Amino acid sequence: MKIGIDCRIYSSKFTGIGRYTHELVQNLIRINDEKNRPHEIVLFFNAPEFHDYAPPNQAVKKVLVNARHYSFAEQTKFLFKLNKEKLNFVHFPHFNVPYFYRRPYTVTIHDLTISLFPGKGNKIWKFFQRIVYDVIIKNATVTAKTVLTISENTKKDLIERLNVPAEKIEVIYNGVSDNFTLIEDPKTFQKTLNKYKIKKEFLLYTGVWRYHKNLPRLIEAFAILKQKKNMNISLVITGKPDLDYPETKDKVKELHLEEDVIFTGLVNEEELIHLYNAANIYVFPSLYEGFGLPPLESMKCGTPVVASNTSSIPEICGEGNAVFFDPYKVEDIAEKIEKVYKDVDLQAKLIENGMAHASQFSWQITGEKTYSAIIRATLN
Repeated sequence: MKIGIDCRIYSSKFTGIGRYTHELVQNLIRINDEKNRPHEIVLFFNAPEFHDYAPPNQAVKKVLVNARHYSFAEQTKFLFKLNKEKLNFVHFPHFNVPYFYRRPYTVTIHDLTISLFPGKGNKIWKFFQRIVYDVIIKNATVTAKTVLTISENTKKDLIERLNVPAEKIEVIYNGVSDNFTLIEDPKTFQKTLNKYKIKKEFLLYTGVWRYHKNLPRLIEAFAILKQKKNMNISLVITGKPDLDYPETKDKVKELHLEEDVIFTGLVNEEELIHLYNAANIYVFPSLYEGFGLPPLESMKCGTPVVASNTSSIPEICGEGNAVFFDPYKVEDIAEKIEKVYKDVDLQAKLIENGMAHASQFSWQITGEKTYSAIIRATLN
C-alpha cells in the first residue's frame, strides 16, 4: 500500500503540531521497517524541510510541495501532487486538507483555537480567515475516514461544535521526547543561564505569544508576587514576540517590571531543556489547549508545574501532578505560584508525581496507535 503523510509542518523546532508531525513520521517509518516495509511512505514537504530531510530507506519517498496552509497553492498545487502519487491512503497531521481531495484519508485535529479564540489583527483578514477555516475544518471532518484528536477535551469540542459523530473520533495522546530529562549537575545548564543573564531563581513560561496564552495576566500575577509578596525572583518568557499581541511587553512596562522579566526570544531544544531544569516553577496560564506539551516536558525535567484549570490541561497534567488555578483570576494565579514556591514538601511531591506521570507519554506509543488507526481506516 502507498501511504502519504502531509509534512508541510515538520520540525522539532516548531511548537505543537510541528513537533507532533516530526515525531509521528519518525515512528511511523520505524513501525513500517519493523514490519518488513509492507508500505511505501510518501512525505510531502515544503522547503527548506524538503532539502534537509534525507529518506532513511527506499520505502520512503519525499515530494516537494511548497504550498502554505490556507493558500491557493494548497488547493491546487498540493492537490495535484497528492493525486499524481496515486496514494491508497493519506494522513494529514493538520486539518488543512485540499477541499477537492477525495481519496481515503485520516486527519488529526489538535484543537479549535481559531474558532474559540480568533485573536486580534486585521479585522478583514481575520474575517476571511475564519470563513476559510470553517470551510476547511468542516470539510476535513466530514470527508475523513477517521478523525484523530489528542485529548478527550478536544473530542468533546469536535462533537459539540462541529457535530462530528463520536464513533468517528479516536483519541491518541501526544508523547514527550526522551530528550526532556532531569539534569543532575547544574553546571550543565549554567551556560544557558549566563547567555540570557538569568541570575536569580525564576518562574518559566515557554511557548507562543497569542491571546489565549494569557501572558498579560501571568505578568500581573508576577507583579503581585514581586511588589506585594516581596519575592526575589525573575520571570523568564521564551518565544518569538507576536506583533498582533504587544500587550505582553506593554504590561511589563506598565508594571515597571523591566528588570525582572526576561524575554529570551526563540530558544533551541537544548536551551529549552536547560531552562526547564533550572526553573523553580513552570507556569502554564493558557486559557485553552488541545493538549499542552510544555507542562509534561517540564515535569520530565523535574520541575514543579502550576497550570490553568481549563480545557484539556487538567486532563493531561493529571490530578496530584500539578497545582491548578483559575486563569481568569490574577490573584489566584499569584496565590498558587506562591503556595508552591514556599512549600518545599509540596514541590518534592509535585516533582516526584510529575516525573512519573510524564514518563507515561511516549511518542512510540503515539506512533503505534496512529499506525493502527490508519490501517483500520483503510479497511473501512
